[in-house]
Amino acid sequence: MAVVLDSSEINRALKRIAHEIIERNKGTSNLVLMGIPTRGAALSTRLAKVLSDLEGQPVEHGTLDTTMYRDDLRGSAPRTLAKTEIPAGGVHEKEVVLVDDVLFSGRTIRAALDALAEHGRPKSVQLAVLIDRGHRELPIRADFVGKNVPTNRSERVSVKLVEIDGADEVQIEGRP
Repeated sequence: MAVVLDSSEINRALKRIAHEIIERNKGTSNLVLMGIPTRGAALSTRLAKVLSDLEGQPVEHGTLDTTMYRDDLRGSAPRTLAKTEIPAGGVHEKEVVLVDDVLFSGRTIRAALDALAEHGRPKSVQLAVLIDRGHRELPIRADFVGKNVPTNRSERVSVKLVEIDGADEVQIEGRP
């Protein structure tokens, strides 16, 4: 098992992503972050705090459950549904940034786009991920990436966050 990001590197990546989001969107006044449970939601909350600290105003954020929109869960064991929480201002005509921990095949993000469409029509949708590991099955790319980590299909990227796992760390399992 190899550690590819420690706590300080995760924090540094989130700060860099926050600066890139501000630059691309010319501030945060029309911005909504939507985290994909479980770890994407925790990262979204952290990112909203960093953005708020940088811009001096609160940034709307919520969670977006993709479970019912997935096309790759048929035949697998039932999953517990996470809760979708749309900010009070909604997502219609907003600059929405989807936030997730790992971008792999692109199927979760495709499901997130379908789920998001149920709640309004954003002005634009951007994607921020902590780790991009490659191996896309769909034509989806991240706009903001904490770290590109080339992997083999047999390797597993494990993101641990203090809010859920008690520690901040990104590991690749199956790598010496």
